[in-house]
Amino acid sequence: MCLRRSALGLFCCVLFLSQCEADDRLLNHPIFEPVQTTPIFEAAPGQWDAKIRERGWVMKDGDSWKMWYTGYDPDKQPLTMKLGYATSKDGISWTRHPQNPIISDFWVEDIMVVRDEQRYLMFAEGAGDQAQLLESTDGIQWKRLGTLDVRLTNGQPIPAGPYGTPTAWFENGVWNLFYERRDAGIWLARSTDLKTWTNVSDEPIIKPGPEPFDSLMIAMNQVIKVDGKYFAVLHGTGSPEKPRQWCTTLFESDDL
Repeated sequence: MCLRRSALGLFCCVLFLSQCEADDRLLNHPIFEPVQTTPIFEAAPGQWDAKIRERGWVMKDGDSWKMWYTGYDPDKQPLTMKLGYATSKDGISWTRHPQNPIISDFWVEDIMVVRDEQRYLMFAEGAGDQAQLLESTDGIQWKRLGTLDVRLTNGQPIPAGPYGTPTAWFENGVWNLFYERRDAGIWLARSTDLKTWTNVSDEPIIKPGPEPFDSLMIAMNQVIKVDGKYFAVLHGTGSPEKPRQWCTTLFESDDL
């Protein structure tokens, strides 16, 4: 397994990836430019989603765009992360679902959604940064299937503690799960039944650094495949104190 870092940086909050040199070679990746100077989706002061948390998920589904996002109200205790849903015809102008929040009875954060035949699967963090799996037939009504059972290479459960920002990729009958532990690295586990996940290695396949901008903490956002090559979008920080400066980075791989 080989994952190589591309020297791509984040400009503002709109995923403006610059093209520059790395390892004495020019990486000809696309340059993303902002569509507009203002956010296309914002929190709603005074509402249940007065604040919005990472990671939200946008999917082109048929002729429409769908967005799932985590919202919360910092003035209400106990603090609970809830799930919101919005749709768009063009991916720019968004309309919140009238029944938001569509999940409010348990913690949902740092989500991603994939299509699995006639259903949607959501990989997300639950309370205590525990990775969990949900399913839905319409993207609105969700059933929680439980926390993910991740095992070490020897078949024993991974040590107790946080394991979050779950990122899934399905290919050739195998589910690949990328996850982080306290943002200290990215691990990869695999499953064929979505029930038991086994580490490919008990050591992280991606570690923070060595560049200063992600030298302390990293997490994976998503995986895409272009012309037979895999690209992973991560966010990372090298800031030791809060509020931390987070940046977006891109990794590439030939074998996942």
